[in-house]
Amino acid sequence: MQDRADRARGQDVEVPDKVLDAVRRAAPEGRISCPRARALAGELGVPARVVGRAADVLGVKIYGCELGCF
Repeated sequence: MQDRADRARGQDVEVPDKVLDAVRRAAPEGRISCPRARALAGELGVPARVVGRAADVLGVKIYGCELGCF
């Protein structure tokens, strides 16, 4: 049952180093807007949930969510 909960929270998502680096650069103050996070996912060619997981790992807050993607 714990595996299902982990997947629901996105903890099963592998985050490439390039995504971690990009999120770190895009959020120097520890925050990134939802539209910017989605755009970053597009630029990197990864699903939004990968950027969301990278933000979680780095302790970056995603604000201004519009669609509940994160």
